[in-house]
Amino acid sequence: MLRRLAFTVASRPFSTIMASKPLEDAMRAKLSDALKPEKLEIHNDSHMHSHHKAMEGNTSKETHFRVVITSDAFKAKSQPARHRMVYTLLKDEMAQEGGIHALQLRTRTVDEDARQATEDVTSS
Repeated sequence: MLRRLAFTVASRPFSTIMASKPLEDAMRAKLSDALKPEKLEIHNDSHMHSHHKAMEGNTSKETHFRVVITSDAFKAKSQPARHRMVYTLLKDEMAQEGGIHALQLRTRTVDEDARQATEDVTSS
């Protein structure tokens, strides 16, 4: 067991072992607790925006995120209402210095996600 664990850790890229991602971890915890998502994907796209003028002098590696959430907590809510739910949950992370600068959201219910998957298969 110990040998297997050592191999697993050693086979992971060094950056994944040592990478600190407090904002992403906080986002994942808050969204999971409040929305009980069926699917939650958080993509840190900060590296693609670090050269932007607005990021000048910012040393944070967690500023731009793309989030995909599938949750029945979104039932009977419009897209703007769903986004407001997420913004409210992440308001502290968005307000803090070096925090979230940009947040791209895709919010769906479980039924909408299943319907989209069916359409994707059908159109292929």
